Amino acid sequence: MIVMAAAAPSAVFALSDRYVTEAAALDPIMATSRGVAGHDDRLTDYSPDGSEARAEHARHTLAELSTLEAGTDADRRAAAVLTERLESAQAMHDAGEHLRALRVLASPVGAIRQVFDLMATTTPDELDVVATRMEAVPAALAGVRAALEEGLRRQLPAAQRQVDACVDQCRTWSGADGTGGFFRALADRIRTNEASAALQHRIDAAAAGASDGYAELGHWLRDGYGPGATGGDGVGLDRYRLWARSSLGSDLDPHETYAWGWQELHRIEAEMAEVAQEIVPGGSVADAKAILESDDGRAIEGEDGLRQFLQDLMDRTIIDLDGTHFDIPEPVRRVEAMIAPPGGAAAMYYTGPSEDFTRPGRTWYPTLGKTRFPLWGEVSICYHEGVPGHHLQVAQVRYLQEELSRFQRLTFVPGHGEGWALYAERLMDELGYLDNPDYRLGYLRAQCMRAVRVVVDIGLHLGLDIVDDDAFHPGERWTPNLGREFVITRSHFPEDFMASEIIRYLGWPAQAISYKVGERVWLAGRADAEVRRGDRFDLKAFHRYALDLGPMGLDLLRDELQAY
Repeated sequence: MIVMAAAAPSAVFALSDRYVTEAAALDPIMATSRGVAGHDDRLTDYSPDGSEARAEHARHTLAELSTLEAGTDADRRAAAVLTERLESAQAMHDAGEHLRALRVLASPVGAIRQVFDLMATTTPDELDVVATRMEAVPAALAGVRAALEEGLRRQLPAAQRQVDACVDQCRTWSGADGTGGFFRALADRIRTNEASAALQHRIDAAAAGASDGYAELGHWLRDGYGPGATGGDGVGLDRYRLWARSSLGSDLDPHETYAWGWQELHRIEAEMAEVAQEIVPGGSVADAKAILESDDGRAIEGEDGLRQFLQDLMDRTIIDLDGTHFDIPEPVRRVEAMIAPPGGAAAMYYTGPSEDFTRPGRTWYPTLGKTRFPLWGEVSICYHEGVPGHHLQVAQVRYLQEELSRFQRLTFVPGHGEGWALYAERLMDELGYLDNPDYRLGYLRAQCMRAVRVVVDIGLHLGLDIVDDDAFHPGERWTPNLGREFVITRSHFPEDFMASEIIRYLGWPAQAISYKVGERVWLAGRADAEVRRGDRFDLKAFHRYALDLGPMGLDLLRDELQAY
């Protein structure tokens, strides 16, 4: 038998792969979150020097990439994705955004805590790694403080609202709020595993140190940083375009997108009114919501019951879709439903599998202290975060080790990823999985909330006027208070959830619009393919082609879908 040697990677693939290896060493939290092994005992250096080291690495990679020839379509796409992502990151770094990175979601303050959710805690060796990383928390938080101090020195302050949100997170995770805190709870949970007395003592000490580190940071943010924070929330047009490029991989026209967001909102609201009458004949959306929220037969009690419902739904969906609408590889068929620890943002989220799939993809549900969960809105969100949404998209790409560069397999562009996940909700509606009026109203509510995000996010950050053809404060200038009122009344989500959401939008410009803007590109790409191919169009084949392209910015995705 003749054994053929594996073909050597192209120069573009080799550079992309090497970039990931080197970037993982410079950013261990990113490495753990993307499933890159070997760095779980360390934390990322968020100090100015650490950020500059990562920026220099990106600059060096871009310079080398510019000298390479892309000989194949796979090379061309790999080079284009790497170039666009690194150039976008460089633009953010050059603007000093890393020096005011305080926000309720996706900030170093949260990343240092949340990375522990992804760590294995079963064997003594795994627990030793957890202890080592936990011992590094105070130094990592000191690096965050150094970056923020440099930001103040350069007159690049964060907004007071985001400072306050991060102070609250520090209180929760340190235990200063009286709950005991995240790290002590983790140490108590580990106590039931196979830790020796000496290792357990080390873990307990590390948990106390990490808790103290968060308490100290919280005090400094409130008393030392807060007086220098800015009272304004909106970032203005230039910064918004910068952030839009980061989240979307596209040069956005904010004013056209703002007008389109209003159109989408009005269209979805009309459809919701029709579906509500299937639940309450002659009734309104509010009437339908009242029944869906109050009927115990339409709800689940307890976190364990909710987690099991979501797990069962994802498992059934994988069985239904595999071989019919998608071809799902065996490792991708495993996904775990999880309850998120307290202290983070209120929205459900997803974390991808490790490269070798020993850590599965997981959906995380923040319960916000609730114990009763009406189900009407949970089904489409589960499709979004799980299958055929983020899990199918992210995990299936991880599986394509021969077709995509390592960077392509491990990167994530919100416009591409969130756009696909929202498109996945719509797809499940098209396939008949949301024919139950309860669940279909929940799906439309999710679509409505994403349209609300487009309107409020752009309106607040650019200081735009509310349109004249809507009954909500027509012609008035957006303010955070008006934004809060609008998202609560027009999204149809619970008030506490949306109150958290408005803080998220203000702290992470243009990320909230990536869902609807990304879905817009996915839908347009499919519609164009249907026209071009006519009777030869096959939806399953289109999805295979589109997903196998891997993550990329929306401008590049639009071009690549034109080639199908």
